Amino acid sequence: MHDHHPATGATIRPVSRRTQELPAAVRGHPRLAAYVRESYSVHRRTDLGDDLAASLRAWQLLMPDDGCFTALTSAALRGWWLPPIPAGAPVFMAMGLDDPRPIRAGVRTSRHTRPIAFECIGDVRAASVPETLLSCARWLSLVDMVVLVDCVLQRGECTGREIEAVVRPRRPGATPLRRALALADGRSESAYETLLRLLHVLCGIDVEPQYVVVDEDGVVVARADLRIVGTQALHEYDGDEHEEAPRRVRDRRRDRDIERAAHVRRGYTSGDVLHRSGSVLRDAERSLGLAHDPGSIRPWLAELRKSLFTPSGQAEFVRRANPRLPVRERGATA
Repeated sequence: MHDHHPATGATIRPVSRRTQELPAAVRGHPRLAAYVRESYSVHRRTDLGDDLAASLRAWQLLMPDDGCFTALTSAALRGWWLPPIPAGAPVFMAMGLDDPRPIRAGVRTSRHTRPIAFECIGDVRAASVPETLLSCARWLSLVDMVVLVDCVLQRGECTGREIEAVVRPRRPGATPLRRALALADGRSESAYETLLRLLHVLCGIDVEPQYVVVDEDGVVVARADLRIVGTQALHEYDGDEHEEAPRRVRDRRRDRDIERAAHVRRGYTSGDVLHRSGSVLRDAERSLGLAHDPGSIRPWLAELRKSLFTPSGQAEFVRRANPRLPVRERGATA
């Protein structure tokens, strides 16, 4: 008879004491039901789950002791805001210049003349926050990188000065990371807030994040995602949680308070930001009294197409990030 998880209802299968004494991950080809294959010659214990950390315990066996996970793998392990990661994205590892490199599908290694700084998250080694950002900048677009940097700054995991310390000449990723840092703002509170702000900034619209709205008596009535500088127009990102009944009631009350404070609030969804960005820009231009220029949206669209928030950006990322493995001919001798 099996127990059931109180929250999910999933079956909890009893684990024998012998299984609990086995290593969390092993190399080779264990012929035990307690292990599941993660990649060629690396296996993880089935009972420890199938989340990212469990998977990386097995991949970690392919690295030397001073190697670590980096780029998007480290970012995901840290729980940062992330763009949509496409199927086929590799596991990113950082290793020494002379370390043997694992040659197999699903791995992308970066080689370093000296070990890079890392820290352990549980029992998994992840590159330091600045090093993770620098490695991400080798593979991600400007839009994706600003989302990551905003997340790090907003959470206080790193300072701008600490990021600048790794942006050194000749280090891969240094130039794109420097550009992303110049556009970053730690006041963003979600990935789509960052995207909404970038849409305005790249199109030449000056905005003030986390603007405090006060009424005629000086009482604070709201804090808005963005204000179009020089206007009373507020632009905000409305996520799915705004559709829930209790939240809708609070939102409508807040809207009335904002209106009484002589401000205009406009809410936008992820679809507006990604697929109808021209209408968002027209709203900003109207608030500023500007004539609409159809070409003014092009800088945003040009950067967005390169990002993982679009199919074209995902396809290009998978093409670049996955190394070409050597083709072994049949019958070839070692």
